[in-house]
Amino acid sequence: MPVPKKRTSRSRQGQRRSHDRLSLPSFSECPQCHEMKRPHHVCPHCGFYKEKEIMEVEAV
Repeated sequence: MPVPKKRTSRSRQGQRRSHDRLSLPSFSECPQCHEMKRPHHVCPHCGFYKEKEIMEVEAV
């Protein structure tokens, strides 16, 4: 079975892992209630999607 001839340095190891990080989810502003929501999702605050009420949200 093949074995590496030289040890991988910390620098090269870090360069290889530089793309493995997690990305933050994107958010956009709801045009109805101006709260932040996920794009292409029903707004959890007002229940609107594309200027139509999809679901009723209980007032807390």
